[in-house]
Amino acid sequence: MKILFATSEAYPLLKTGGLGDVAGALPTALAKGDDDVRIIMPAYPQALNAVEGKRDGPGLGDPLGAGEARLIEARMPGSGVPVWLVDCPALFDRPGNPYVGPDGRDWPDNHLRFAMLSRAAAMLSMPGNASGWTPDVVHANDWQTGLIPAYLHYWGGRRARTVFTVHNLQYQGLFPATVLGELGLPPESYSIEGLEFHGQVSFLKAGLFYSDALTTVSPTYAREIQTSEYGCGMEGLLRLRAGALTGVLNGIDTDDWNPEKDSRIPKPYSATRLAGKTTAKALLQREMGLPEDPGAPLFGMVSRLTSQKGIDFVVEVAPKLVARGAQVAILGSGDKVWEDALRKLAVSSPGVSVSIGYDESLAHRIIAGADIFMMPSRFEPCGLTQMYALRYGTLPLVHHTGGLADTVEDVGGGRGTGFVFNKPESTAVAAAAFRALKLYDDKKAWKETQARAMSRNSGWEMAAQSYKELYTTLVQTRHESP
Repeated sequence: MKILFATSEAYPLLKTGGLGDVAGALPTALAKGDDDVRIIMPAYPQALNAVEGKRDGPGLGDPLGAGEARLIEARMPGSGVPVWLVDCPALFDRPGNPYVGPDGRDWPDNHLRFAMLSRAAAMLSMPGNASGWTPDVVHANDWQTGLIPAYLHYWGGRRARTVFTVHNLQYQGLFPATVLGELGLPPESYSIEGLEFHGQVSFLKAGLFYSDALTTVSPTYAREIQTSEYGCGMEGLLRLRAGALTGVLNGIDTDDWNPEKDSRIPKPYSATRLAGKTTAKALLQREMGLPEDPGAPLFGMVSRLTSQKGIDFVVEVAPKLVARGAQVAILGSGDKVWEDALRKLAVSSPGVSVSIGYDESLAHRIIAGADIFMMPSRFEPCGLTQMYALRYGTLPLVHHTGGLADTVEDVGGGRGTGFVFNKPESTAVAAAAFRALKLYDDKKAWKETQARAMSRNSGWEMAAQSYKELYTTLVQTRHESP
């Protein structure tokens, strides 16, 4: 089967969050079978520098009046999966973050930038396109690729089947209605049964409305987004399309995240040989400027700093943990208000160390060196870092929501792999953290829990198989249609 995987980022070319991890790993897992998988994403400078075997591909013309575009054919480093980079310098030749400028604000032409990505993917999904390769299925991801099924719908004719995955419903790709004329879509697309969302154009809604199949990144999140609490205003549409909606739990790259082989940590370790984790903890304490104390319970956190992630809970609870003899090591970047709050916390609580920014190697060292991993998100579509933490024997502390509920079982009753709380509030976070401290004092029970956590299968095999079955069903349905 031929699959075109459309994304705005993919590790290791460029990554700002979980989408980048998924877009790097899922195509690789699919390609291990007999599927012909190709990735399409923008030709950011970072991507151009990182791909292997670059060569000029077909031209795309100037379909949106934003500048000439072409495809660059290359391969992903490591996996060798083919990748097409949409090269339109007027839109993508910009340093830094792919979505925001140096001032921290969204690029004002994001509607054109990701319409170009969607348009290019849609063009490749039609028979007789300039590449000479036509997919059976195009798999779009998040709002940045939400226009792909809309273009294909209005172009009509025989085309690839479409799957649209929501990684986080909160990000909806909203733009003024006035941009519709720049997108190359007909006026009738701007309606309740189309792109219109409360007087704006929503790229996310386009994906939800026009795709043949919808998926989210965990079964629990698929149920949650059909409710008013988690639906972000899209719950009505999602309930209407419930028959096309599936929750497929993400996996993780078990080669990159493997404590037995990880070159970013000081010493390899496993569930039966944990000495390397002790070494990782000591190194992390030194690196983060914390007292080197093997007996101090160390809470780690690697996160975007947004209210969704429960940073306010951490700011409130961390001093109480330090008062109990614990330490806290945090890596992340995001909203300035939370960056500033964490800097102040590190000054006022000497047992707390904060690194603002993102460092992939430091993220590995925190997840390896910490004892407990804090992920108190208000909502979490899937989450990958709690699965990294499980694999490294760092017991997660999580809210019972979305993918966190699907991957972490509470230790209550002498079983489980982490510490789960039910209400998104600081008192519940504190109670779960204090339960963690109590279990930490029972070294035998702690090691048994670590062994259960590290034995969990978090690879991409099951998710890849679920997607393969979905693709097959879509293609067979097309073939059976009159």
